Amino acid sequence: MSFNTISKMFTNVVNQFPEKELYFYKHNDEWIGLTGNVIKGTVEEISFGLKSISDEQFNSAILSTNTPRWAMSDYGIICSGGCTVSIYPTLIPSQIEFILNDSQAKVVFVENSDQKDKVLEIKDNCPTLEKIIVMDDSHKKSDDLIMNFMDFLNAGNEFGKKSESTFEDLVEVANPNDLLTLIYTSGTTGNPKGVMLTHHNLVSNIISTLNGINFTEKDVFLSFLPLSHVFERMGGHFTAFSQGCQVYYAEGIEKVADNMGEVKPTLMMSVPRLYEKMYTGVMANVKAGSPIKQKIFNWGIVTGTKLLDLKLAGKPIPWCLQKKFDIANKLVFSKIQARVGGRLRFFISGGAPLAQKIGEFFGAAGITILEGYGLTETSPVLCANVPGATKFGTVGQAVKDVEIKIADDGEIIARGPNIMKGYYNNDEATKEVLDSDGWFHTGDIGEIDPEGFLKITDRKKNILITSQGKNIAPAPMENALITSPYIEQIVALGDKQNFVSALIVPSFENVEKYLSERGISLSGNQAMVDHEEVISLINNIVEEEMKNFSKYERIKKIALLPNLLTLEKGELTPTLKVVRRIVVKNYSDYIEQIYKDTDSFK
Repeated sequence: MSFNTISKMFTNVVNQFPEKELYFYKHNDEWIGLTGNVIKGTVEEISFGLKSISDEQFNSAILSTNTPRWAMSDYGIICSGGCTVSIYPTLIPSQIEFILNDSQAKVVFVENSDQKDKVLEIKDNCPTLEKIIVMDDSHKKSDDLIMNFMDFLNAGNEFGKKSESTFEDLVEVANPNDLLTLIYTSGTTGNPKGVMLTHHNLVSNIISTLNGINFTEKDVFLSFLPLSHVFERMGGHFTAFSQGCQVYYAEGIEKVADNMGEVKPTLMMSVPRLYEKMYTGVMANVKAGSPIKQKIFNWGIVTGTKLLDLKLAGKPIPWCLQKKFDIANKLVFSKIQARVGGRLRFFISGGAPLAQKIGEFFGAAGITILEGYGLTETSPVLCANVPGATKFGTVGQAVKDVEIKIADDGEIIARGPNIMKGYYNNDEATKEVLDSDGWFHTGDIGEIDPEGFLKITDRKKNILITSQGKNIAPAPMENALITSPYIEQIVALGDKQNFVSALIVPSFENVEKYLSERGISLSGNQAMVDHEEVISLINNIVEEEMKNFSKYERIKKIALLPNLLTLEKGELTPTLKVVRRIVVKNYSDYIEQIYKDTDSFK
């Protein structure tokens, strides 16, 4: 299937699969499917609805969780010749205000009355905003400012009947270098920047992805990562649709496990947190089992690891080992595989580093996690592990048509057709990351092995420089500890200090079980983090894991936090990355206590 714009890709697919159900959503405990024809008709009405507001090209925003209407609104904006501004539904009104004003959005599609109310709160401060479309039709009565989704579709249908242009005419207007979308970065260091991505940027990344990973019309996706983020948008939205895959929209993060069992996906994209949760869940179940079950499980993992190592090295699998694995698969791994639906070809991981231990563990259990790497500014994929070329602990080799190299200071820089056009209304910030030769400076530190596999060390700005002048990357230490069933979140610290420390949020559910096994009953998180048994437990875990690090790198002191780091407090980005400056600010008293009277830790 050939296309050079996303709008042409869309029409190719719906014309090829008019009767196939391509999108699914849950309603009254039943999955409802939408065919290619229904999707095409809805997108056509959205496109003409936007044209009825203005015949000129303009920016429209979407503020919603994942639904078929999110996907169709995106295609409707794009096929009208406009640009989609994606906004995370977790953002607060002031953040939404900044994005709507910076992007000069004329229309915003909002999921429900809660999101509508956020926009109404800041509407008077958004001079370019003309129309609010309520996607769940919950507004009492459409008016000049606010329209329900179905009323908007009806208006688009009426306008389309009178228009001299057909839907096919609208689709043909876009050219590859036109602006397709504005995606605002998470803003870990201040106001977010609007990343300008063109049709050509996204199309090139779709082609590069398909060159390494075979998506087919038989594949089934479960979509739960935010479509407002480039990772799910490119992979689970554009790439999946381009091949006629079926996409099921999860009911929410808390329902992902249930939905996997119902949908039985063949492909799925996620950030590492899902795999970390799955890993700790499996290990907790193993620990709760009988000694004989633990012995069988451990034997299975050893067997699976031996087979995996040979497979990755491209070596033949001995008959005896294959038979042992088949037994392990039946006794142990089939239960793990059933939890993800039983027919998963592979997971795709991105957005943050995946601990090597977790990738190897699931690989040994017959569940493949393909880890990749990229940024919003790169559409996003730069590198990926793919079937036949996988190395755990790395983010893979550069994808087709992308160049990767390491700058003199260790920074990863990239060049290719997927690199953004620049930051919207921010030439100064664009010049800081895009040099005159077209190399994009990622801000990540890494190294490339002789086979071309890239390993990410850390973010350049996250590097801790101790008072003794030691440069320390916190990510490897954090990844080593996050696989513990007793640790939920961790932030390593130590910049300008004489040793490395960490703020740790325990996994309170597992800690409570641990205490119960010892006859200890406590009420509340604060009581747990203050208890000497819990402090000793976490300290012992840290001490054991730190044996694998140089003495100057090791975490030497910790503080336990009674509450999770959250989006609402600004401590996490919408993609669950830690905003260190906010964490340091919010927990300054804990940090001060850590470094008080610490001469013995020098």
